Amino acid sequence: MSGKRGTRLTPDQRREQLVGIGLEMLADRALDELSTDEVARRAGISRGLLFHYFDSKRDFYRAVVRAECDRFTAATEPDAGLEPVAWMRAFIAGFVSYVLEHRQVYLALVRGAAGSHPAVADLVDGTRATIARRVRDGQRRLGLPQAPRLEVATRAWMAFAEEAAITWQMAEHGTEEELCAFIEAGHVSLLGLLDRPQTLAPR
Repeated sequence: MSGKRGTRLTPDQRREQLVGIGLEMLADRALDELSTDEVARRAGISRGLLFHYFDSKRDFYRAVVRAECDRFTAATEPDAGLEPVAWMRAFIAGFVSYVLEHRQVYLALVRGAAGSHPAVADLVDGTRATIARRVRDGQRRLGLPQAPRLEVATRAWMAFAEEAAITWQMAEHGTEEELCAFIEAGHVSLLGLLDRPQTLAPR
């Protein structure tokens, strides 16, 4: 999203451009390594002008992370009119598609040090909470009753889904659709253990 020097943009367009450049740069570096000098250079403006649109480097970091978190939550929000099973599958498909397409940025923000970065930790935590609520919403839509181990199973499945999406290699493991089916099967299996947890067979 690099601009040319002298390009006239509205303030909102310029902010969007600068945030977009920041998101592009996060694909190969940590949040702390996001240089506002380089962002300004790519946009064709001075570093001082960048801080005309953002109060501080912290403010810029938050704008970048907020944009990515908004993109993530939008990608994982199914159509409210879908039937329960279709709704849950749409959620899984949106999650998988997003992580596969934005893997490095996802790692940098959600899985990396940015998740505990003092400037943005609240944004990342809020996004995780939103995704957790969606999972619980999907379970309610499916008619699952509350169970003592449901919260534990939900968190375990979210960790499983995240790891599967991050490490999945198409050439070795199969297609995106197969990954979605694998993650769905993990959800079904965990839910099946709520009432009667299985143990390893005796040696």
